[in-house]
Amino acid sequence: MVVEPEHAPVNGRKRPQRPQRTHREVADELRARIRSGRLQPGQRMPTQAQLADEFGVERGAVRQALRILQSERLLTNVSKGSPATVAPDLHGSLGGPAAPPMPTTAALAPRIAEAFAAPHVEIDALCLTSVSLTLAIGEPLRQIHAGRLKPAKIDVRVLLPSRNIDLAFPVAVAGRGAGDPVHERWLAMRNAQGQVLQHNLLGLRATHGIDVRVTFRALPFTPPVKLYLLNGAEALFAYYTLSRREQEIDHEPVEMYDAEGTRSTLFTFEQGGGLRDGVFVKQSRLWFDALWETISSELLLTA
Repeated sequence: MVVEPEHAPVNGRKRPQRPQRTHREVADELRARIRSGRLQPGQRMPTQAQLADEFGVERGAVRQALRILQSERLLTNVSKGSPATVAPDLHGSLGGPAAPPMPTTAALAPRIAEAFAAPHVEIDALCLTSVSLTLAIGEPLRQIHAGRLKPAKIDVRVLLPSRNIDLAFPVAVAGRGAGDPVHERWLAMRNAQGQVLQHNLLGLRATHGIDVRVTFRALPFTPPVKLYLLNGAEALFAYYTLSRREQEIDHEPVEMYDAEGTRSTLFTFEQGGGLRDGVFVKQSRLWFDALWETISSELLLTA
């Protein structure tokens, strides 16, 4: 039997092994080096092999860490062929748990892209129409088609308001009338966005052999907040803030109360981001699962 050198006994005892780091921990360390100035803008990073040796991890974990930093715009030129480069302009590129809250359109996409670096992608979403989620998933889909991401399994669950309820918003200021064009417009958007999301993800079965499941369920109430849970380890949370505005529907101006979810400020909580973050993620998962398993019902994305 051949004993590997790093495991060779010393004085009759096995040398203790250092716990292997996760790709998130590698990303955290590299992020700290960039922000501290130890790695300068425009500087080439060590090779993936050198980083894997330094951190005692597989190259796959290094690639996942580098993709995280690329999604945060801290690195450029992340590929298998050559070392990555620290972004030349780091202004406004803060990401991760220390990042300031940003609008959903800016904050959600890089977090979704990071989630898709996992072998088993799990995304749970509670929202009004799934517009933001559909937009955010566009980037990891492009990376999958380009061969840069290769998840083996994708599970997506989405909670949306039921078509049969009186929505708190969007709603006409004058109240609901015959046919309720505001409600019909929302329903058409909900169904269209859900269908696009479902079609794009399920298409990965045929093109890449990925095991994909996309499931929708209907809520009996209008959610005042939006919530995204990523791989059971991260929760992104935003309030729907209402405003009064005029919208043209069927060539007629309509005064309505509505919220633009893509502009809602998104707050990020991570399992490893401290006690309060960890508790928030856990409770958010419990809340979502409870809604999914109790008062929600089957949802069909039809007119």
